[in-house]
Amino acid sequence: MNFAALFSGGDFRFQLGLRRGSPAEFFRPVDPALTAQRRQWLRHGGDRYLYSAMRPDGLPLLEECRALAAEWGVPSSLETGAGTSLPSVPPEEQCARLGEVWEPDFLLVRAAGDFPLLGGCVCFPSSWSLPDKIGRSVAAIHGEVPGLNAALGRGIDTLLGKLTPDTAWFRHNWGLSRSPELNQHPSRRLPRLDSGVTTGEVWLRVEHQAFTALPASGGILFSIRITMHPLTEVRQDAEASARLVRALRTMPEEVARYKGLATVRERLTKLLEEGG
Repeated sequence: MNFAALFSGGDFRFQLGLRRGSPAEFFRPVDPALTAQRRQWLRHGGDRYLYSAMRPDGLPLLEECRALAAEWGVPSSLETGAGTSLPSVPPEEQCARLGEVWEPDFLLVRAAGDFPLLGGCVCFPSSWSLPDKIGRSVAAIHGEVPGLNAALGRGIDTLLGKLTPDTAWFRHNWGLSRSPELNQHPSRRLPRLDSGVTTGEVWLRVEHQAFTALPASGGILFSIRITMHPLTEVRQDAEASARLVRALRTMPEEVARYKGLATVRERLTKLLEEGG
């Protein structure tokens, strides 16, 4: 992976960094272990609906996703069980069943008004809970991130309003974590970064995101793949390491607090520059 491309060459800033791609490329199965882990969390992870939620008015978007998946050559099966028709299955359950066969997490947004979130299945959240976001606008959800709407809000609205069905727009987002786990739901209370961490305990968490239009249902499919990379690997890339150090040092304090880095960024920059 090109780690240096994750970070701007200057001071920290939010950036869209869009590139054009194919939805089929993003959804194409890569690793059966991902769907196995998704099924594990959805079936045996406690509350199935920590990871899947859907409003009834989101069902047309979900149905279009299934139709597009067939065109893309990726799984779209939703087994209902003997004697059970799909329409009788609750919306959140239909969403969860699609989440069991797709590798990426996905969110369904209405492409009108303030772009409300109607549903999705997120098995690998980055310290947030899907049910808490349902019904909220994209701007309201992003409003929790200090400075994000001011920096990217207009660009995000423009992107969401101009999506086309045959093209996906890809971007990435990054964070740092003390756990290599893909599923970092807040209910799991995973270890957090602190001033005593060593290099081997720090992971770069990358969200690979894709945006695709759902024109028949008037929706947007927002999809996420997560990859985890040890900080030791990032440190081997001199340019990436220098860029990350600069991003940490110039990150606004309120953003650093939101990302859980305010009290540890001095330690992290030392690890990147000196090891330990």
